[in-house]
Amino acid sequence: MTAPHSQLSRRERQIMDILYQKRRATATEVMEALADPPTNATTRTLLRILEAKGHVQHEKDGAAFAYIPTLHPDKATRSAVRHLVQTFFDGSPARAVTALLDTGDFKLSAEDAARLRKLIKENREGGQE
Repeated sequence: MTAPHSQLSRRERQIMDILYQKRRATATEVMEALADPPTNATTRTLLRILEAKGHVQHEKDGAAFAYIPTLHPDKATRSAVRHLVQTFFDGSPARAVTALLDTGDFKLSAEDAARLRKLIKENREGGQE
């Protein structure tokens, strides 16, 4: 499966990242959140392009439009993780998790470690049926 955002330009992906983080945003809010933002007109054009591609929808928010991603954040997360694992880890979830934990940037709480053990067990048992 192709990642929903794999066909987007760098700037379009940046805008989508902002919309997923904020859940909804006006063009001005998007522009303010962008590093090295384009002009107001360019930001609005990019949002219209994303809407035409089916990635966002808009609703009236006072005098402005608020833009909302059309793909549910959970589905977008799964798709992005799947794409990351396929692209950088040859499709190996174990390599991806190992790389994440080996960085030392993240510490697992006891609850997270227990959840991971449970998910691994469920995954292995489900694969043996």
